[in-house]
Amino acid sequence: MDASRYTLSNFKVATTSGSYDVIAGVQWMGADLLVGICGGEKPHIGAVAIAESRPSLADPDRTSATASVFCFVGHKEDELAKATAERLAKTLQTHVVVAAGIHWDDISKEGIQKIMDNCGQLVELILKKIATEFPATIKSEDIQGQ
Repeated sequence: MDASRYTLSNFKVATTSGSYDVIAGVQWMGADLLVGICGGEKPHIGAVAIAESRPSLADPDRTSATASVFCFVGHKEDELAKATAERLAKTLQTHVVVAAGIHWDDISKEGIQKIMDNCGQLVELILKKIATEFPATIKSEDIQGQ
């Protein structure tokens, strides 16, 4: 990815399902991407993941990603941050940092699943925005279904 092509410095995307909606702030740092995901009654930073693209271990002709995660004690955003960072790094073939903190009091299992679904939508919104601004960066088949 050639960072000199990028004039978009930052943007935001948000889900609009009406329940357990989340927002992401996205910042280009050269060719690297920084993403903050928050939502709920008490937005915060609960976990941070860093990811980079690499050749797949199963098929070196395919791209995959590797991530590391730091999670504050008592927080459960680690899997969300990791999955988001890996998906973006794999698709964009760049370094990605994701900080995530989402909190609703007394949330049900169904509510947690809705948040996870909404966060999946956030990733798609991020990729669609980047594809719109920089069509040569992402193949359309890379946006959906990974």
